[in-house]
Amino acid sequence: MEFQEDVDIAELIHRGGVFADIEGSAPKEIYREFSQKIELPAGMTPDYVYTALCLREDILSTAVGNGIALPHARSPIMKEEKDQRICVVYLKEPLDMSAPDGVPVSVMFILLAYNSSVHLKVLAELAGLFREKKFRKLLESKAGEVQLINGIRELTN
Repeated sequence: MEFQEDVDIAELIHRGGVFADIEGSAPKEIYREFSQKIELPAGMTPDYVYTALCLREDILSTAVGNGIALPHARSPIMKEEKDQRICVVYLKEPLDMSAPDGVPVSVMFILLAYNSSVHLKVLAELAGLFREKKFRKLLESKAGEVQLINGIRELTN
């Protein structure tokens, strides 16, 4: 099996979409609402996604700081490369997820990957974007899909 050399964060966000005003007073409530809204490939259920995200969150918070969390399953859950995606989820109310910097989470980048190599590359690339003040400003303004994708392309080209 040959692994993809590069990951295209903008394309993965395009596949996953942007979700606004997701409600919940705990990560599991957010994951429940999110998993009911996302379009999934044939054979995958909202409960499967919900459970995978919760199992990972039970181990350690996925909050990374600056009001951002990176929820993901412990292992890749998508069966085909074309189905992997990043879903950007803006929370209706910030949520305390015990972030390293103590800042409540207001946006989640939920990663649904196809293999471990892509999973790790996406996490590394997102971490780089999160260090960019311009990108964090986009998140603070709850930028839509087109704005996020344009911002990512501008910062990564």
